[in-house]
Amino acid sequence: QLRLVESGGGLVQPGGSLRLSCVMSGASLAQYGIGWFRQAPGKEREALSAINNRADDQGYAPSVAGRFTISRDNAKNTAYLQMNNLKTEDTAVYYCAYAPGWVSSMLALRQEVLGWGQGVQVTVSS
Repeated sequence: QLRLVESGGGLVQPGGSLRLSCVMSGASLAQYGIGWFRQAPGKEREALSAINNRADDQGYAPSVAGRFTISRDNAKNTAYLQMNNLKTEDTAVYYCAYAPGWVSSMLALRQEVLGWGQGVQVTVSS
């Protein structure tokens, strides 16, 4: 059974950095596009970033472009989200998701998600 497990969340001060990891088990990550979403209390789930299965195309939401970087290591069955210059408004539960291998844009990610991880809390506070 395919499963995604996120890790790397926690409490960080504004301006700090975190790196989230998403490990896939039960299937080969190399088959799939990977995306990251977040959901803050009282808000809708927001698509943040996506990377296709060959890692040669990526997309970002305007809210995180230039601060967040998505990457993947297919040999380790793991995807990452490097988050720099974190702001208080980045506080949310962060989810990784898998999609068809060609997915790399926010529009495609929102439409094509196949499954989710359980989420990890990120809190940005002084």
